Amino acid sequence: MEGFFLKRVYEPYDESDGFRILVDRIWPRGISKEAAKLTAWQKEVAPSPELRKWFCHKPELFEEFRTKYIEELRTDEQKQSIINDLITMRSKGKITLLYGAKDSVYNHAIVLQEELNRITV
Repeated sequence: MEGFFLKRVYEPYDESDGFRILVDRIWPRGISKEAAKLTAWQKEVAPSPELRKWFCHKPELFEEFRTKYIEELRTDEQKQSIINDLITMRSKGKITLLYGAKDSVYNHAIVLQEELNRITV
């Protein structure tokens, strides 16, 4: 079974994306809902507003951010419910997690992908 994949929401749609799930809390600027071609928008699985604002995409805070976000993913009931839904959905096909951040190395979607793949291995 395939894992969970990542892609910036600004990259062109491709049929091979499978289920396209936006995992940002805030809608990405400059992209229409039609162009995004989403299967779902799971904004509640994104970091809490407080954690997102604290991190502010600063690479030097990423390791601490990762720890705090994993804690949220493992303890927040709403996030746990979404994770379970994503794992169930994955049994039906490929899932591409979409995010809007410019930084493809230091962003929450990477942490979410790692956590999902860890759970499903």
